[in-house]
Amino acid sequence: MSVKTVDLLVIGAGPAGIAAATEAANAGLSVTVMDEQPRPGGQIYRSVETTSAKMDKILGKDFLEGRPLVESFRASSAELMPETLVWNIGSDLTIDYSTAGVAHRMQARKVVAATGALERPMPIPGWTLPGVTTAGALQILMKTSSIVKEDCVLMGAGPLIWLVAVQMIDAGVPPKAIVENLPKGRTFAALPHLPKALRASEYLFKGLGLIRRVKQAGVPIHSNASALAIEGEGAVKAVTFKTGGKSHRIEATSVALHQGVVPNQQITRLVRADHRWDDSQKCFLPVLDNTCQTSAPGVYVAGDGASINGAKCAVLQGTEVALHIAAALGKSVDTGRIQRLKAAIARETSVRPMLETLYAPAQEILEPADGTIVCRCEEVTAGAIRSTVDLGAPGPNQVKSMLRSGMGPCQGRTCGLAVAQIIAARKGETPDVTGYYRIRPPLKPIPLQELASYDPAQEEEPAEDGVAAE
Repeated sequence: MSVKTVDLLVIGAGPAGIAAATEAANAGLSVTVMDEQPRPGGQIYRSVETTSAKMDKILGKDFLEGRPLVESFRASSAELMPETLVWNIGSDLTIDYSTAGVAHRMQARKVVAATGALERPMPIPGWTLPGVTTAGALQILMKTSSIVKEDCVLMGAGPLIWLVAVQMIDAGVPPKAIVENLPKGRTFAALPHLPKALRASEYLFKGLGLIRRVKQAGVPIHSNASALAIEGEGAVKAVTFKTGGKSHRIEATSVALHQGVVPNQQITRLVRADHRWDDSQKCFLPVLDNTCQTSAPGVYVAGDGASINGAKCAVLQGTEVALHIAAALGKSVDTGRIQRLKAAIARETSVRPMLETLYAPAQEILEPADGTIVCRCEEVTAGAIRSTVDLGAPGPNQVKSMLRSGMGPCQGRTCGLAVAQIIAARKGETPDVTGYYRIRPPLKPIPLQELASYDPAQEEEPAEDGVAAE
């Protein structure tokens, strides 16, 4: 018996993943896409096939750009496996995955990790209270259930804050307030990057337009906020912060936090790919060659999992990666098209240095107070992490073994970056030296019964024309 083999397995059905799958399938490769969600689109285009006309108007034209992308993917020969979890990848590109409560194995010749981004951890006092969520989670509610949070304060910084605020306004449920924690002087610091950013000036005008809409709607905006905290016992009751040397308190029953997004590095860490610390984006990025391949042979990355650049860039990168893979597997490829894609990507990313300087996380987010919980799953505080470092723990894996940080259901997705930065700051070194959690399978919790009954040797490639595979 032999497991099913595909030319290309794409992990993630967001813009990068479905663009890569569509291009690869059109080039004549056998392609399978696995995604944990029931429909393609990823976070940015979540439920784009099923949203109502009213919700389409609220979410805006940028959201609707995902519809033809998904339609092209559906029309291709690429196979979609929804509600499927990839939980292990072998060095020979054997893929262990679960779908409908049953574990299976597949063999791939090439793999594209298109798992997108995660919202940066924002550990502040009270962020573990019921009623606290993220700005991205608010969007998920809107896109999947047409639910808009009421009595909600948006706290943090980044373009997504303003986009979500406008979408809430258009839905008739404006945020109660926006508490933006950008330190003073950020705009001035970002100005040297303006000439380059003007190559993609539409992003700047879009951002300014969103801020203007929020102001016109009369939503209170508190700028240069610091000492952010959330009050409550058993649920959110209020948010507190300081601006201009004065303390403020806003009662609310819901809070959405946001401090930018960072690459989801679980897959690239699992395959032991090399990573580097990017001080501009304040996160780890996988090291890629000119074809977007990692140091793990046959594993490529496209989209925000490679570097945070947005949906349009993700589509371009997904297309480029597919062309590189098609060429590597012996298909004829237009090299001139690859160069045009690289030029378009360079234009799309020209705005990033300005945005990264402007919206770099505030220091109190990178170095939370001792009493602040950092690992939500195991309730490990920043102070406990620092104390463990003082006892001689050299990095996240040793802190993990002593405190259990990163051992909970999220497997370090929420706390990993914060833990690494706290350790690095305490030791006076860069996160490159400190390192990150060692990621092991399964990538996410799966039932023990499913794992115990899993027998890869019983996997059989589907028969053709009713003849059993030998």
